[in-house]
Amino acid sequence: MKIAFSGLGRMGIGLSRRLKEKGHEVFGFDRNQHCTKEASSYGVKCFGTYKEMFEAFGDDRRVLWIMVPQSAVDDVINEALPYLKEGDLIIDGGNSYYKDSIRRYNTLKEKSIKFLDIGTSGGVWGYERGFSLMVGGDKEDFDFISPILKDLANEGVGFGYMGGPGMGHFVKMVHNAVEYGMMESIAEGLDLIKTSKPEVDLKEAVRVWTKGSVVASWLMDLTYKALCDFGLLEEIKPYVEDTGEGRWSVIEAVNEGVAMPSISNALFMRFRSREQESFRDRVLAALRYEFGQHKFKKDE
Repeated sequence: MKIAFSGLGRMGIGLSRRLKEKGHEVFGFDRNQHCTKEASSYGVKCFGTYKEMFEAFGDDRRVLWIMVPQSAVDDVINEALPYLKEGDLIIDGGNSYYKDSIRRYNTLKEKSIKFLDIGTSGGVWGYERGFSLMVGGDKEDFDFISPILKDLANEGVGFGYMGGPGMGHFVKMVHNAVEYGMMESIAEGLDLIKTSKPEVDLKEAVRVWTKGSVVASWLMDLTYKALCDFGLLEEIKPYVEDTGEGRWSVIEAVNEGVAMPSISNALFMRFRSREQESFRDRVLAALRYEFGQHKFKKDE
């Protein structure tokens, strides 16, 4: 099958490379020449314009897989649209907000262009391990693209139809929120061991956890790898970014009245990690002094 990728960054390069090695004809476009050069080295045929790339499909149905930051998806769609025809398919495989995906589906439907939102998980390891793919949109389009998804998916089965427009990105949004909670739990547990019992070999404890324990998981495997790569992590700044999915999930939970304390706290802890000067903590120290004359440390 022929497929084109717009966005050949860390995820896009893994997806396109995996499909090329599975025997598909893969085209690529990226404004970053370093990305197109790397993709070309793996056999992806890269083009300088969308017009040239879509002409390479000939009479075949055009399929464009967009793999760019969610803020750039509309720009890519608008640039590609003049070269698409009725029945062609656009896929957004990034981490877009599911309501934006519903809007894009409806907008493109008016132009007779099909749209799938595919939540894509697997990170930079997806090329080797295969990806986890959560698909939203029309079932007939999911069926059409299934041969591609099977070749991309972990063990050939790590993909599925989640429902109508936006549901692929909705499920991926919740997936990433769960990831927040799991990562926070791992971090808190290791912090307790390191602080309370520093004589314990932390790396060895985590290694054992990866072997048959109830908490064994890929995240635990990566935790062990991080300790192997960076020791006790002294060189890593304790500053944790968040992406939109965690925030969107918490907002959705508030709107729906769904209790989600672990995930919400994990998101807030990421916010907390970025605070250099916390006025809140100054207020707390001052209040402890006022009601109980507890000593406070002076800022130098």
